[in-house]
Amino acid sequence: MPVLSYREALRSTLREELIRDDNVFLIGEEIGVFEGSYKITEGLLGEFGDKRVRDTPISEEGFVGAAIGAAMLGLRPVVELMTINFSLIAIDQIVNHAAKIYGMFGGQTSVPMVIRTPGGGGQQLGATHSQNIELYYAFVPGLKVVAPSTPADAKALLRTAIRDDDPVLFLENLALYNVKGEVPEDLPTAEIGRAAVTRPGTDITLIGYSRMAAVALDAAEKLAAEGVSAEVVDLRSLRPLDRETLVRSVRRTGCAVVAEDDWLTYGIGAEVAASISEGAFDHLDAPVRRVAAAEVPLPYAKSLEDAALPSVDSVLTAARETLHAVGRR
Repeated sequence: MPVLSYREALRSTLREELIRDDNVFLIGEEIGVFEGSYKITEGLLGEFGDKRVRDTPISEEGFVGAAIGAAMLGLRPVVELMTINFSLIAIDQIVNHAAKIYGMFGGQTSVPMVIRTPGGGGQQLGATHSQNIELYYAFVPGLKVVAPSTPADAKALLRTAIRDDDPVLFLENLALYNVKGEVPEDLPTAEIGRAAVTRPGTDITLIGYSRMAAVALDAAEKLAAEGVSAEVVDLRSLRPLDRETLVRSVRRTGCAVVAEDDWLTYGIGAEVAASISEGAFDHLDAPVRRVAAAEVPLPYAKSLEDAALPSVDSVLTAARETLHAVGRR
């Protein structure tokens, strides 16, 4: 089975979709001649030309708006935003246009577009370039928001997103680009809105998405060495959210820890915890614990940045305290 990095999985999927459908085109800053800030689009300009791989000015509102218009006319644009932080420049286009047009036009036109964008800290890029603000978009009806954590899921979900008739925000994390994993050649198309149980367990449920889904797996392996059977749920999709899989898992284990890279207050974890409380309250042996980033603008200094970000150790601490409270260790 081929082993690809997260970056390679994204690039190969873009290439395959450009070949498959002439209506697919890429648009964004420095994706052509420079081959992308993270080299996701390496080689694609040379293969497909500048009509299919469009370099743009530094004007997020402008080229996201242009992509929306192109999508309304039948094309399938894949927008690359250099970082999710820059999506704030285009938030009116994303929230008030891409997400609303299908409903406001009574279904007469759709907006089949993908917005790919990385986020996350740990790279010493400073407070304004290291945010996880996916909550802003997961909050909005009319958008689909996905956050794969593995190369295989990145490939499967990007393929699905490009073929979807609704606007999809495709979240990446800078820390994942070099992560490698097996990607089957016959990989099926993924379903947006479906979480994955990536490790079965019976004692506690660990929940994460994007980088924190991988962190949750690391924590589960360490807990296994201590005799604890931890189940891991990778959300994969933030809107729609797979509440059914979450509830089913917690009903089995009786307790849960939710880990996220964004801030605790009003975060994705709050919605997950509320969903578990509504669907599995009578099965809970302890309150749902949440692990998140410190509620500060992320520091530049490496030691402070590391201290502010959630880690395997912080997930382990929350899990151990929960297990101790229910008498399982």
